[in-house]
Amino acid sequence: MMMTTPVDARVVDLDVGGLQALMAAGVPVIDIRREDEWEGTGIIPGTHLLTFFDAYRRYDLAAWLAGFDRVADRQQPFALVCRNGVRTRRLGRYLQGVMGWPSVSHLAGGLTLWIAAAGDIDLPPE
Repeated sequence: MMMTTPVDARVVDLDVGGLQALMAAGVPVIDIRREDEWEGTGIIPGTHLLTFFDAYRRYDLAAWLAGFDRVADRQQPFALVCRNGVRTRRLGRYLQGVMGWPSVSHLAGGLTLWIAAAGDIDLPPE
């Protein structure tokens, strides 16, 4: 299945301060990177780890949605994180534009931006 999004689909771009504000308000943050990426860089404390794309850019939407439903509410705000913000923008636009989810945000610049801003990093769970 190929992921396509409407041209007018929008996902809210967050900077580090914006993501921190959402986290402080209890908004779930979902890291969609792969396990090898978590191990290589660490993770933002308090994020939920839920891989979307594999190393070959394949995905299992049904499995991801099942995982999502265990950590967040589709109708409530949530934020996505990846390495540079490319995958999260793509996924966020799909969730908002195709699936109609109302409050999709992502860390524009991803974990790279977070680390550059000296954000806290945790080791991924064993």
